[in-house]
This record gives sequence, structure tokens and C-alpha cells, in this order.
Amino acid sequence: MLEADTIPTAFDADLDLIRDAAREAGEIAMRYFKQSPEVWWKEGQSPVSEADYAVDKFLRETLIAARPDYGWLSEETADNLDRLSAKRTFVVDPIDGTRAYIEGKATWCVSIGVVENGRSIAGVLDCPVKNEIFEAALGGGARLNGHAISVAPTRAEPAVGGPKPMIQSLDEADRRDFRPVTYVPSLAYRVAMVARGEIDGTFVKPDSHDWDLAGADCILHEAGGKGVDATGEPLVYATANSKHGPLAAGSGPLLAKMTVILAKFR
Repeated sequence: MLEADTIPTAFDADLDLIRDAAREAGEIAMRYFKQSPEVWWKEGQSPVSEADYAVDKFLRETLIAARPDYGWLSEETADNLDRLSAKRTFVVDPIDGTRAYIEGKATWCVSIGVVENGRSIAGVLDCPVKNEIFEAALGGGARLNGHAISVAPTRAEPAVGGPKPMIQSLDEADRRDFRPVTYVPSLAYRVAMVARGEIDGTFVKPDSHDWDLAGADCILHEAGGKGVDATGEPLVYATANSKHGPLAAGSGPLLAKMTVILAKFR
């Protein structure tokens, strides 16, 4: 039964699919959590664990079996540009926040987005250690564990996250309008913190990828916020280039200020 704060949309079938898949994927990840999974180091000293690969394999097989005409873009699968001919594409990070996962910390999630015409139309973040499931479909509102969420109202001293080097590089005038908060390494979860109103905004360093953002972007949009690039334009996903420049996520006047600051990182 639909809750009172749930609005039916044309994308509910995809949302149901990715919610169920993300939940099972989270259970798979938990089998390896704090069990010293094998870890490898990718180019740029980014870690990947056997749990990442196990979750990726499960999601790829499950989702493509259910939607064989959809494209596939995942951090842990070699990209195949045949996906560009698909009407919709699954954009997946099997474990967003792998460093936190390996260290036995709670802030990581399975992130799944569905993209159509460059826009995220459905998204789920399953955070099994925290017992949190964020979800949204375009036009249907954003929810956390089944309850509606929204970005925070304008606050006198907004809390803003982001990578420490970006925050520290800002001059005093830039920092005057907000309060920096402790860094959260899972980018998808950090965006979800904005969507639920826990923080007011976050900066995103250059070279994030579609899989870091697509699931969370739909949730943020439906919660009343948005992610933008240094020109103030909304993000576009599942193109030939999955990489992004410096970004900001938030809402209202704060996001406008953050967008101006972004120009310094281009």
C-alpha cells in the first residue's frame, strides 16, 4: 500500500526494481563487512574490495535480466559504449565509500540510479549498517525508510561539507557564509545528507563520476535541492564521458553562493 506522502509516477516499476536489488546487494556486502575482505588498488590509489566485485556481479546480472534493453554503467565494470544507444541506463556504484567500508565504518552505501536522456529518473541508496534506505523517483518525492524528506529551510549559519582541500583553499570571505562540517567520504551519502536536511550543502571535488552521483541526484532533486556544475547547470549522466568537474549540491541562496565559489576550482 502506498503511504500518504508517496506520489505514483511513471518510474515506480524501475524504483521498485532497484530498491529490491539494492537491499539484496547490501546484504551481500554485509557478508564481507569487518571480515577482512581482499583489497586491490586501482589507478590513482583508489581501493576496491572483493565485496565491491561481488555486489557488482549480483546487480549487473539481476538488473540486466529484468531490463535487458537498458544500458549498464558501473564503477567496477569495464565500460561499453554500446550503452549509449539504450533509452535508459543503470548507473551503479556497488559500494560507495569503499574506504569507509574497508575500515569498518558505517557510512557507505549501495548506490543505484536509472538515467534517461541524461537525467536521473530513479535512485536508491541502501545503507545497511545504518539501516537507512533513501529513494526517489522523478515526480514522486524523496523518502528515507518510507518517510518523506526534504532539504533544510534557509538557516543563518548553513552547514556545508566537502573535501578538506577544497574547504581549506577557500578564503575567509568565502567561508564567512557557512560552517564547514566533518568530511564524509561517501559522496552519495553526503548528497543524501543534504536531501534529508542534515547538512545544507556540499562541494564535490573534480573527477567524481556518474556512479558516485546518479542515484543520489534524483533523491536530492525530489527533496527540493539540486546538483550543479561551475556554470550553474544541472548534471548530465550516462554520456560517453562519465567524469565531472567541480560541483556543488544544495538549495536556495546557499547553492547560488556555492556555485560562484566553484569557478575558483575550474
